[in-house]
Amino acid sequence: MKKRRPTLQDIADRVGATKMTVSRCLRDPATVSEGLRERIFTAAEQVGYIPNRAPDLLSRATSHSIGVLVPSLTNQVFADVLVGIETVTEPAGYHLMLSHYGYSQALEERSLASLLSYNVDGVILSDSRHTPRTCRMLETAGIPTVEIMDSRTPPLHQAVGFDNVQAAYDMVGEMIRRGRRHVLYLAVRLDERTRQREAGYRQAMCEAGLTPVTLQRSQRSSYSVGAALLGEILADHPQADALFCTNDDVAVGAYFECLRRGVRVPEQLAIAGFHGHDVGQVMSPRLASVVTPRQAIGEQAARALLAAICGAPGTERVIDLGYRIEPGKTL
Repeated sequence: MKKRRPTLQDIADRVGATKMTVSRCLRDPATVSEGLRERIFTAAEQVGYIPNRAPDLLSRATSHSIGVLVPSLTNQVFADVLVGIETVTEPAGYHLMLSHYGYSQALEERSLASLLSYNVDGVILSDSRHTPRTCRMLETAGIPTVEIMDSRTPPLHQAVGFDNVQAAYDMVGEMIRRGRRHVLYLAVRLDERTRQREAGYRQAMCEAGLTPVTLQRSQRSSYSVGAALLGEILADHPQADALFCTNDDVAVGAYFECLRRGVRVPEQLAIAGFHGHDVGQVMSPRLASVVTPRQAIGEQAARALLAAICGAPGTERVIDLGYRIEPGKTL
């Protein structure tokens, strides 16, 4: 059962104004004095006020809609996750309300506020780190959440994913086992999962007595980023004999730049990616990668969320679906 959400009247009572004044201020802050405006916005923040764009009936009943927050619309990872979610929600009669936040916690916060204003029955979150206001809004809404792609960070309610640290550790360990000594980590989109993979990479390197080197880019993961990083590696790190990439498209971009420059893979340079995208698994040589169960994660997250919405007793708090190390032909 959804909680009673804070109302305009709750804010009005706190600041000693009328409900109409509060409503006018939230719609157009310039219509009230600066002092009152500050008090109203402070009170709204404190009570976790969420605007209601849906009919009042939906605030008391289920809307049969689920909010899904994804950080990227171009990353194949989340396209696969969405396919998994829809295979469960569509037959159950639930509508997906999708919002994109570009790996920004601040934008995630605003996107969540918009989704909650439509009285969604539950939310699937693609990240495990959130702003304090995001956490307060979810608490105020009183609806279940499932966080995906990370089994290591303690979730708000429930998580479905895999251990990014251990996965990176295992892949880099395999590269080291095969004789590589100068393994570089190529990191893009410096989100929590990228940092977790770096932690696993560094652990494997340090345990082997090797020096970790990370090259970072803040832009989205892409083939062109991988190609650009490969050029930088050849110029600044000629001793490199292996690359561990935070995503397969970076790895594929680096591979094709190797082809263009006449760098032999894997003889001169081993390359491994992450997620096991189709493009890497059908190219020749097959790309080494950490194969993750993206569609299964979407399916399991949707099942767990629907069960929680229906009031079913919770299963385990963290559901780890694991991963597979695919050595391919590029190690």
